[in-house]
Amino acid sequence: MLISHLLSRFLDAMSKVISIANQKGGVGKTTTAINLAASIAISGKKVLLIDIDPQGNASSGLGIAEDTKGVYELMMGEANVEEVTCSTEIETLKIIPSRVDLTGAEIELVTRESRETVLKQELTHMKEYEFVVIDCPPSLGLLTLNALAVSNSVLIPMQCEYYALQGLSHLLKTLKLVKKSINPDLKVEGILLTMFDSRTLLATQVKDQVQKYFSDFLLKSVIPRNVRLSEAPSHGKPIMLYAGRSRGADSYVELAKEIISRSKTETKISLTGSAA
Repeated sequence: MLISHLLSRFLDAMSKVISIANQKGGVGKTTTAINLAASIAISGKKVLLIDIDPQGNASSGLGIAEDTKGVYELMMGEANVEEVTCSTEIETLKIIPSRVDLTGAEIELVTRESRETVLKQELTHMKEYEFVVIDCPPSLGLLTLNALAVSNSVLIPMQCEYYALQGLSHLLKTLKLVKKSINPDLKVEGILLTMFDSRTLLATQVKDQVQKYFSDFLLKSVIPRNVRLSEAPSHGKPIMLYAGRSRGADSYVELAKEIISRSKTETKISLTGSAA
């Protein structure tokens, strides 16, 4: 009971923990994690990005070397939060990186007691940030469950294509199960349309379908298909530092404003579709 109480007090002290999650790959999940975190940080907020995806793309996308200690050592109890937190080019943005070793963590966690809350317990030692953004793997395994267990809300990036609609329904059902069994306070931050091209009929149709069936969840911000957004990771920079005047940069600045505004009013959508 004491540990649970301390965890609760710690999470209350942290303003907002947002997981960026979708079991479908290639939807702009990592791009969103990097650039949302960077945009919020540039606004003056203290932000921590946690890369819990073994692919480590959020880490390389911010110029972190592959052999840097990170989430694996943290979750295995081999290092504390301060030892695995790295600086970035943006003073108010820090990152706990990932690398391929994290792939084995799910196997090692299987026999651990309270295996879904290992990350949550490790973060009790973390100094306070105003926002924590977690880049989840494109799956719904133990790593993602650990992220969801510590999160206040989930932001769901969704590419504007037909199969994404089917995946969205499945993901929302899974989140309801997580809310019921692991994190009763978990809410949906919103659905973010990514790689949107208004010139294509399919993108417009998918947007209309999401608006029709998931209007309570749909964010106002939309991320366009943008070449500069695709180029930025190879330079180890968020879009704001790589091409600050691009449409991609503008769209993530608008998303950051929307998320910050929502955090002030604490208006999130419950998994039953009502405001909370």
